[in-house]
Amino acid sequence: MIKKLRVAVDHGNRNMKTCNFVFTTGLTEQDKKPARGEKYLKYQGKYYTLSEKRIPYQRDKTQDSRNRFWILTLFAIAMELEQKAQIQPEDVIQVELPIGLPPKHFAELCERYERYFKGDGKVQELCFNDKVYHLCIQNVMAFPQDYAAMMTRMMEIREIPKVVGIDIGGFTSDYLLMRSGRPDMDYCDSLEKGVITMYNDIISSINSEYDMLLEEADIDSIIKGKTQYYEEAVVQAVETMVQNFVTDLLNSIRERGIDTKSTYTVFIGGGAVLLERFLEQADRLGKHTFIRDMKANADGYDLLYRMTQAGV
Repeated sequence: MIKKLRVAVDHGNRNMKTCNFVFTTGLTEQDKKPARGEKYLKYQGKYYTLSEKRIPYQRDKTQDSRNRFWILTLFAIAMELEQKAQIQPEDVIQVELPIGLPPKHFAELCERYERYFKGDGKVQELCFNDKVYHLCIQNVMAFPQDYAAMMTRMMEIREIPKVVGIDIGGFTSDYLLMRSGRPDMDYCDSLEKGVITMYNDIISSINSEYDMLLEEADIDSIIKGKTQYYEEAVVQAVETMVQNFVTDLLNSIRERGIDTKSTYTVFIGGGAVLLERFLEQADRLGKHTFIRDMKANADGYDLLYRMTQAGV
């Protein structure tokens, strides 16, 4: 029997997100079936498991020579399929795939992404945790990040003259200006100022100054106020560098013509939630809010796709 499934996927540099799942953008390939109990995907004779070691940043994810973002997309689809008790082994699942791109890269890359993730349109067999699925990607539609997340708050945002959405991700921070609910594509960009670049700067500096090797988890702990496990001087140094990162980010956006003092600011993504305490202390910030759901862009892709299909 033919069945349909819509799976919105946010291909983040730090995390992959669907409307229901978040997992690290990391992948391990092997020839043999993983140990019992370990979640895996078998596709075209290879076994894949998820990894906490992230794939290095790639601006155009369709250019990855190992097609890892395609495999991660299959993981996302399989996770959603696993929740559908009505799916039977003999079923063919036609997948609708709303995805997204940074606003600055959208016009250049949207058609390439749609072609890449649709593939040849043929039925593919994959095995996820010992269960076999047959699926084909029926339709792929790309939407701008930030705009998608803000669409989940559109009833509020469309009443405000100027709103800037700032999505602080892993390797980049993307921003987009909205005027009375409509995107102004002259004021959008993707800055290479994500939390992973911040981590790298902090790790290097602390190693140089204090001969101490911090991990990202240590920095997260300090950012979240769990400072009792670290030397006071190290805590102060980390907090100063985090505050400087936030200040530099807002100043960079100001240099591009958007003043977050006079523009209502919507912070999006896990990076923004992590840095909330430091963003709140920034001098360059006026009225603002946070979309704390890490899956907000995926939810927005799903919403925009449904609106498009309905002709709205």
